[in-house]
Amino acid sequence: MNKINNRKDPLEVVGCARGYSKEELINNLSRHANYTPNLIKQVRSLPEVMLRNSGNTTAKKIVRMMRDISGEAYRAIQFTRTEINDRGVLYGVVLLKHQVIDKVLNYFHDRWPQCVICLYNEHTCTTSVINEKGVIREMKKSLKRVVETISKKRTTMSYFEDIQFSGEEIFETLYNTQNINERNNPRYFKSMIPEYCYKLPGLKKGVERRFTPQNKKIEDFF
Repeated sequence: MNKINNRKDPLEVVGCARGYSKEELINNLSRHANYTPNLIKQVRSLPEVMLRNSGNTTAKKIVRMMRDISGEAYRAIQFTRTEINDRGVLYGVVLLKHQVIDKVLNYFHDRWPQCVICLYNEHTCTTSVINEKGVIREMKKSLKRVVETISKKRTTMSYFEDIQFSGEEIFETLYNTQNINERNNPRYFKSMIPEYCYKLPGLKKGVERRFTPQNKKIEDFF
């Protein structure tokens, strides 16, 4: 009898179970645009195993919200088009409805720690900046004005003088060199850049549209 009582709960979360822990949910749900304090109460009231495995309607909603947050940050990191000037100021435009601008800024900061990063969010009409020390601030100013103000206070950096071209020029060169008819794979191209990503600022008028495979008409085969 004692052996049975001493057995572990078969629903206990052990090791690296899938999904999100309660701690992750509590720390990140407030980033969602539709966040309410009641969500945290719901998280605390549900067993962790149910949250990790989307065990009921509430858990499914909460997990979906977390995926919205991480997905938006991921897309911004992957598809933001940036430019850099000779003062080491890297800048671009994003469209973020969830509060993930810090995640995106920190990503660019980790890649270019010697630069000041400026990102204008079309959703909030604000420009967020992260400096070389990793300090983030947000301003209700246009991207152009912020970049100009910061650049005036910085000296010319010779390292960046030789890379004065836009993000569009980079990808134009990339697609032209990689676009080989014999190896054309429309299905793979579309999987790498889903249709909804073309709503993002970096792709709205980007060169990708010219390289996106179009559906063929029946007459194209004759």
